[in-house]
Amino acid sequence: MKPPSSPISLGAKPRSGRPCICRFFPPASLMVVVLLGSAFMLSKFNEQSSFSTVKNSLRRINLKCKNHRRPYGSEPLPRGIVSQTSDLEMQPLWRTPNTPPSKLYQNSANSSISLLAMAVGIKQKDLVGKMVKKFLSSGFVVMLFHYDGNVDVWKQFQWNDLVIHVAAVNQTKWWFAKRFLHPDIVAQYGYIFLWDEDLGVDNFNPQRYVSIVRKEALEISQPALDFSKSEVHHQITARVKGSTVHRRTYKPNANGTGCDEHSTAPPCTGWIELMAPVFSRAAWRCVWYMIQNNLIHAWGLDMQLGYCAQGNRTKNIGVVDAEYIIHYGRPTLGGPDENEKLPQSIAKDHRVDVRRESYNEMKIFRRKWERAAKNDECWIDPYPVNSSRH
Repeated sequence: MKPPSSPISLGAKPRSGRPCICRFFPPASLMVVVLLGSAFMLSKFNEQSSFSTVKNSLRRINLKCKNHRRPYGSEPLPRGIVSQTSDLEMQPLWRTPNTPPSKLYQNSANSSISLLAMAVGIKQKDLVGKMVKKFLSSGFVVMLFHYDGNVDVWKQFQWNDLVIHVAAVNQTKWWFAKRFLHPDIVAQYGYIFLWDEDLGVDNFNPQRYVSIVRKEALEISQPALDFSKSEVHHQITARVKGSTVHRRTYKPNANGTGCDEHSTAPPCTGWIELMAPVFSRAAWRCVWYMIQNNLIHAWGLDMQLGYCAQGNRTKNIGVVDAEYIIHYGRPTLGGPDENEKLPQSIAKDHRVDVRRESYNEMKIFRRKWERAAKNDECWIDPYPVNSSRH
């Protein structure tokens, strides 16, 4: 009979009592385990170190870039790829070596490029044609807003393809301007001419006009009106012969409401009419925000333009006498609809309705301004009520 087998012990050798784990893990294997453990610990250390480095780098970047404002929505993009502004320059579908350079980039400062935008109807094509040709020959970009919906009929003019056309029936130039002349779209232009269509420009030179307003530091201006031939609504807009620019008018009144050298408010000074306004780039950015989206006639806006004059409205707003125009005063919006199959004598004329709506909008705008001024605790009125009297 065989003696019983000795039980296998993993904890100690028989007789010696020493651990015998070395039977299963020789010394070389232990070295591998130690090295692997060290590598793991080193890896964890490096990982923590790398994370700390990235965190510190992000902290430094945040400190460096916290004052760098980015356009809303462009935060995921690198700054150099963000194109914040645009322009109204038409681009060719393809280019050849003979393709002329863009007007905007011929002058890196873009200071000589300005924009003429008008709301037009085909009934005034004679006046519009003269204005377009004069402004195009002066290097302007021209944009026409067609309130009567007629676009194709303008193809009879050679300059038709050189201007930008936008059509929306029975809309005013302020409706178009609010939607298509956003400050970031027209930021490349030194001055924005937002004119009516019923103007005569025989005595007007766009380039000389821009030179004058730049020299006189006029942020908001208009050409003077030829008093003998124009429909003049306000004395300050009438041309002063022998003058280059005037910034105020004088109109004595017995009850103290006239205009004199002490006047500081519209319509005595710091004021222009809205049939032929000219805005600097900075002034237009402010004015665009003041145009109300649903008040398309913009009545009342003229009295508040001084807030956008980039400083003293009595100095930065003026009427240019040296370059003057004729205001024919031809109301067209709301006139008889030629598409209605009715005799001209009984065709509905809505111009009275348009005027009534304009007055209503002016009241709405005034109330909205007063409410906004009252509710904005962070806004300080530079023209308080007691100094706004004529």
